Amino acid sequence: MQPNNLVIWSNDDFRPDQSSQQQLLVDGVGPHRLLQFERHDPRSIDALAAADIAYGAPDPNAVVTSNRLRWIHLNSAGYTPFDTQQIKQAFQAQNKILTTSSAVYSEPCAQHLLAMMLTLARQIPAALDSQRRDCAWPMKELRAASRLLDGQTVVLLGYGAIARRLIELLRPFNLSVIAVRTRIEGDEDVTVVETSKVDSCLAHADHLVNTLPANDETKNFLDGGRLRSLKPGAIVYNIGRGTTLDASALNELLREGHIAAAYLDVTDPEPLPPDHPLWQTPNCFITPHTGGGHSNEKERQIKHFLENLRRFECGEPLLNRVV
Repeated sequence: MQPNNLVIWSNDDFRPDQSSQQQLLVDGVGPHRLLQFERHDPRSIDALAAADIAYGAPDPNAVVTSNRLRWIHLNSAGYTPFDTQQIKQAFQAQNKILTTSSAVYSEPCAQHLLAMMLTLARQIPAALDSQRRDCAWPMKELRAASRLLDGQTVVLLGYGAIARRLIELLRPFNLSVIAVRTRIEGDEDVTVVETSKVDSCLAHADHLVNTLPANDETKNFLDGGRLRSLKPGAIVYNIGRGTTLDASALNELLREGHIAAAYLDVTDPEPLPPDHPLWQTPNCFITPHTGGGHSNEKERQIKHFLENLRRFECGEPLLNRVV
């Protein structure tokens, strides 16, 4: 099979107003044959077996059973359905490649986190509450409670694309940054500790930023014990996956005041049910998994895939390769 004669399978979702983005994909694949399906079209499973490349959100088991597929590119940053030893071993045995779209989401997620850090430091939620509740003028109280980020300590759980971009955005604020990752590679430009030693740095955190993916190793990683070992008055941010954090323990520690505030862009379950106690917990701020969202998201997804397609054709290293 020559690089200019590939079959590309896609179940990427396009809204009715995204015809120009869909055309960008059609035009961008050039001479290759593009098979497009709706996300839940049952015909797509059989068609996957006849493709060389899959783009979108294919079923992992269908991918593994295909003898022809060579490269799978997900249109998401997360790859939870593929993040198992069984699937990874199958990919390695079959010489399949898995890439993600994490480069598309590092910038919006990092900006989202920075926005919340500054918002909480500058007491914006409290000012908005006052505006909506009683139109009071709590100038003295809010000025006294406002903080500068300078000199504080941020502990980052994970050192992926989001964490690395956030580190860049935080540099002007003169913070102390500690990153926690599975193993130290030597390419880090901040202080790094291995995951096995994470408990040693939690007591120093003014801000704990969680960008961990969801898998067996990270489930409930931030349990009650680790949350309680945080420095009193710390703020917890979760933009990774909801399953990595014990919501009940977080709720308890927020109500006790041990944790000063929490910002959650992801929850477990998701969507968070309307009767869930976290909706009413003081100083718990929730956005509905919008951290990675941006107006040209679909266009950037497609351009990222097309750049990787160019690299695949030329035999160059692919961006955001996982396996």
